[in-house]
Amino acid sequence: MDPKSLKAAQWIDRGKDPRSAHWQAGLEAMIELFSPHVEPGVLTPVAPLTEADFSVFQSALGAIDLTPELIAVFLPPSIARSVTPPEAAGELHRIDENHPSYKVIIARPGDEMRIICGEISPEATRPGVDIFQSGALLGSYDFTSQEICLAEFAKIIRSHAWKKGTWSRRKNETYTLSWFERSLELARKDLSVDKNHSFFHSPTLIKSNRVDALFFLISTLVERRFKEPDDPLNQRVTAAKSLGTPPLVRERLADLVTSGILELLNLVKELELIEFNELSKVEREKFKNETERSVQILVDSLLK
Repeated sequence: MDPKSLKAAQWIDRGKDPRSAHWQAGLEAMIELFSPHVEPGVLTPVAPLTEADFSVFQSALGAIDLTPELIAVFLPPSIARSVTPPEAAGELHRIDENHPSYKVIIARPGDEMRIICGEISPEATRPGVDIFQSGALLGSYDFTSQEICLAEFAKIIRSHAWKKGTWSRRKNETYTLSWFERSLELARKDLSVDKNHSFFHSPTLIKSNRVDALFFLISTLVERRFKEPDDPLNQRVTAAKSLGTPPLVRERLADLVTSGILELLNLVKELELIEFNELSKVEREKFKNETERSVQILVDSLLK
């Protein structure tokens, strides 16, 4: 007996409905298959996306708010069409088999994994979300449209998958960076975010202030770009390092780093993530100093 069937059989022996037991076991098998290839806390497509797929994925990316330990995968029709509930479980069928299905599967790891499965296809007859644990269907949410389903998705995840209580500083940092990256990628300032765990909104989480918190975010993202082999900024840095004399290399790197920082600052300004005109005189001076300091720190790291 394969592990999926064995787990379902154990749940059934404990009195769980065979339909929900087999369906959760199948969803867990999908998570186990893809989890080595995804970053926790980040919604990740598990197959190449077509243009139509990409628009649905972006809608999901803007709606789904994840904590750092959650595993979340986006299944386009090429994969989702073969991921279907047991035929007898009519209440779990949310889309006709001849229509393109788009599923989001979210897993909260633990001794008893909790699974959230959402059908978010614009062509779903009953878009919605189902929640499973230990082979049982804990609850379902049915909606009349994809838009309403996505609008409610973050609340459902927060209620049924988020770990309660105090987070570590590292988790707060990871969560804030994920929100910031999604905001910039989608060019939106209205994404769901828990301000109690975002150091951008609550800088005291990292014993900081709003200017330093912003530059921490920006410096971290610029530094990440330096480590991405296919990123144009990283490629320009590699070229700059071969220019010759150390002073010339430092000057060129400083220009590149400054460009990367200003690019992100302009996006922050355009999205109105921070009201620059509301900064105090002291904060404006600190803003200028932090720009120069961040450039120097990043250049020094590149020259190591």
